[in-house]
Amino acid sequence: MSKKLRNHDEVVLEQLQNPEMAKAYLEVALEEYEQDGELSFFLEALRNVVEARFGMTHFAEKTGLNRQNLYRALSAEGNPELRTISLVLHNLGYRLSVQPISTVSGQ
Repeated sequence: MSKKLRNHDEVVLEQLQNPEMAKAYLEVALEEYEQDGELSFFLEALRNVVEARFGMTHFAEKTGLNRQNLYRALSAEGNPELRTISLVLHNLGYRLSVQPISTVSGQ
């Protein structure tokens, strides 16, 4: 009796199909970006959520974005415009928001 082992990526993609899990994952990735200034982890997280929820080809069709440009924008080397990130988040069912930082001096 052999049990099929799944790799880490398969498990993560399966979990990201859940909108609440995907939201938490994106929030952690955004927090990482805020701490270290490296956008690549957040872009990878966005790409993983897109892959898990829709697949890149279907998502590109859904958003009207070119599939190759979408892959490029959400790659580790990507440098997407804010409107692209906003469009991706919106079509995933999320939006950008601004929240106060309690540790900012002068408040």
